[in-house]
Amino acid sequence: MEDIAPIAVLMDELRSEDVQLRLNAIHSIPTIALALGPDRAREELVAFLQDSVDDEDEVLLALAEELGRNFDEYIGGPQHAHVLLGPLENLSAVEETLVREKAAESIAKISEVLSSAQVEQFYIPLLKRLSQGEWFTSRTSSAALYPSVYAKVSPALQEELRNGYAALGSDDTPMVRRAAAKWLGSLVKQLSKQHVLSDGLPIYRRLQSDDQDSVRLLTVEDLIVIAERLTPAEVKEQLLKQIRHSIADKSWRVRYMAAMHFNELAEAVKIELVREELIGQYVQLLKDNEAEVRTAAAGQIPGFSKMLDKEVILARIVPCVRDLSHDASQHVRAALANQISGLAPLLGKESTIEHLLPLFLHLLKDEFSEVRLNIISKLETVNSVIGIELLSDSLLPAIVELAEDKSWRVRQAIIEYIPLLATQLGKPLFDEQLGNLCMSWLGDTVFSIREAATVNLKKLTEAFGVEWARVAIVPKVMGMGQHPNYLYRMTTVQAITVISPSLDLAVIQSDIIGPLLQLAADPIPNIRFNVAKALETLATTFGSSPEGQQIVQSKIIPALEQQKTDSDADVRYFSSRALSKATSVVGA
Repeated sequence: MEDIAPIAVLMDELRSEDVQLRLNAIHSIPTIALALGPDRAREELVAFLQDSVDDEDEVLLALAEELGRNFDEYIGGPQHAHVLLGPLENLSAVEETLVREKAAESIAKISEVLSSAQVEQFYIPLLKRLSQGEWFTSRTSSAALYPSVYAKVSPALQEELRNGYAALGSDDTPMVRRAAAKWLGSLVKQLSKQHVLSDGLPIYRRLQSDDQDSVRLLTVEDLIVIAERLTPAEVKEQLLKQIRHSIADKSWRVRYMAAMHFNELAEAVKIELVREELIGQYVQLLKDNEAEVRTAAAGQIPGFSKMLDKEVILARIVPCVRDLSHDASQHVRAALANQISGLAPLLGKESTIEHLLPLFLHLLKDEFSEVRLNIISKLETVNSVIGIELLSDSLLPAIVELAEDKSWRVRQAIIEYIPLLATQLGKPLFDEQLGNLCMSWLGDTVFSIREAATVNLKKLTEAFGVEWARVAIVPKVMGMGQHPNYLYRMTTVQAITVISPSLDLAVIQSDIIGPLLQLAADPIPNIRFNVAKALETLATTFGSSPEGQQIVQSKIIPALEQQKTDSDADVRYFSSRALSKATSVVGA
């Protein structure tokens, strides 16, 4: 009786009313198959799974996924993989879309290990049954199954497959036509050039003129794949009408898809047709009456402009950019702000200063924080084109203003941008314009800003050197350790922990260790255990040299020994951990 136990247990668990137990049973199928061995796994387990029908989509989804996860290894290898098609065929016809899609995905995976003989004997009949099924669910699933085996079958069967797919593209049910549109591009990639023209194009044209916009929007990606397979002359002759229709479609969702994939389309149709036709089409999308379409089109600006001459960008694209910077939709302006800097390298210094710089300044003052954020995060590209002199004159005042922005995410973006800005400004100009600002962030009410500010100081130390930090940063940081507000004292301790590895031992000894040890007796427990963390960092960073070991031995270890008896459990924990590290450093 022992040899039938795995199947019996599985059957019992799959009949359980507990969904989680049934899920667990499905996930244990590989283990059960391994216990049964390949022959019994094929004859008993797979047969059982084919007959068992669960009403819970979650269980069916898990089964579809398990069977596509190299399950052929458990039933004797690729020569028996076709056995798995049975249960997956059943799953391909269920009502739940996610289950059908996963089943189709698993069938396609299995087809990769099937021989041509297996494909013709087992896979093609399955495909035909699904394609001609009474319910739309099976016909929908079948569309995903054509591309993976097309190249494996004979020319006669390939013709049958093309005809079968054409039938799906003309199906009465919109869901089936939608699936045909979704997978047409994958099938076209498998077709010969001759059959792209004779079979792929007619299916595409039928779907592209469908009365359902949910079908038409999926044909945009098909259009790109077909264009990639044709010569520029063939694209002009065969596809130009469809390109125009998609971009001027009455449904904004189709135009949105065209805008989202516009750069891919431009690359597919090649540069000549871009210059003759697509510039006008792109401008049309940038001026679309739907904000969603303008947003998508704005995201394509630098990529599309790379295909154009500078004069064309200035004449056709920049006027649209200017309009978009004043767009009524904040989402359109945010998308533009994220991309506009990409035009600077294409236009060069003079044109950027003349045409783009005013738009940068305008967007930096936008009332919507995401617009300001997107401009800030991409200013590095502009810096490399226009130079730091102009930046400090034109953009720096706006940046300083944004450093106190009411949105903490904007302030954080400014902080992250500061080290780059600092290296370009140089020490004198940085100290004059931004030095006090960097220190003020240490007292921000938002923890993330204080945290980012300490990391910022570390990067500045690495950029300007230890001597600069000793004069410009360390006194101000240590001075906050005497502040009556505990948050400022906490910031001092956290700043020391972050910055100290970038300093040298002399600065630690002369400026840092004394005030830090005073904070070890702070009335706030959080500060005391953060001091323990800081002392641990100092010990591990500087304890390798004789001078450092002396500090560890004479200052750090005694302080941690004292903290070990603290009344607060967290302080005792972190001080014990730090003491262990410090002792091992000295011992080494």
